Amino acid sequence: MTENELRKILSNNVREYRTRLKLSQIELSKKSGVSINFISEIEYGKKWASPATMLKLAQALKIETYELLKPFDSFPEDFDSIVRKYTDIIHTAIDETRIDFMLKKEDPRI
Repeated sequence: MTENELRKILSNNVREYRTRLKLSQIELSKKSGVSINFISEIEYGKKWASPATMLKLAQALKIETYELLKPFDSFPEDFDSIVRKYTDIIHTAIDETRIDFMLKKEDPRI
């Protein structure tokens, strides 16, 4: 992998994680303490981020620092739909457990 390819990954990932959280560059700047101009330059692939800056960005984006340099193509294409599916399954199980608990509480014979 070349330096330009790695810079492109960083650029894409900062933008991708920022947009997933529905943050503007200004909001990311406020959360991370990194200037908006520098965030823009990173997203356009013009600048590199130091390890300290990557740490600040990762914390603001609620990810691990290494994820900024992990190519997105290593995720399945339908990653978001997989997460939604299992989130729905978990919520359904929680709801069913609550209903069972409430029924048992109302009628101890169950």
